[in-house]
Amino acid sequence: MLDLENVSKIYPGGNVALRNISIHIDPGEFVFIVGPSGAGKSTFIKMLFREVLPSAGSIRINDVDILNLQPKEIPYMRRQLGIIFQDYRLLPDRTVYDNGAFAMQVIEAPYRQIKRRVMNVLDLVGLRRRAYAHPNELSGGEQQRIAIARAIVNSPALVIADEPTGNLDPETSREIMEIFQEINNSGTTIIMATHDKQIVDSMSKRVIAIENGEIVRDELNGVYGYESEQ
Repeated sequence: MLDLENVSKIYPGGNVALRNISIHIDPGEFVFIVGPSGAGKSTFIKMLFREVLPSAGSIRINDVDILNLQPKEIPYMRRQLGIIFQDYRLLPDRTVYDNGAFAMQVIEAPYRQIKRRVMNVLDLVGLRRRAYAHPNELSGGEQQRIAIARAIVNSPALVIADEPTGNLDPETSREIMEIFQEINNSGTTIIMATHDKQIVDSMSKRVIAIENGEIVRDELNGVYGYESEQ
């Protein structure tokens, strides 16, 4: 599924974000990426969809070397991934339904297929009844549910989430994580960067800890291991 080999990232000015990290993640795993602020987690996450390129090393997703893709191949690669951000990144002038449908419209899926799939994922995230509302009419938790629906509408093998509960209260965060667990139960691989100690400690998943750009811990059924920053 995912292989990083000897990956480093040095930003202009000499700031070392990641230093010679190697990771293998199998299909169907649920992996938390943790560590102090500034440890390199966001750089790691952004590399997985080529928003940031490494200074050295290789990254393979489903045996495809994503660093050697031609520019025209990059959008196609990203459409194979589900990407979820802390700030939702919804289309404010589109309805809940249209936000979910957008990723399928881009690949010119048939209308009936789009409608069936979008309503199915809205059912999964509990928002079918709000299908024709706009994002500004919804709570933060509901907006994140839309973002999740949009990320999984094309049935990606890998979902990448960067602090998806960072703006949410504990109860809403728990509900969101139940959705992620259901997605993972269907066989989707999930990689999630988070500062949420309660979530990590309660879910008993694989935990990879990054400090000063290096992997310092990689544990099955791991714990957060830091004081909560929330």
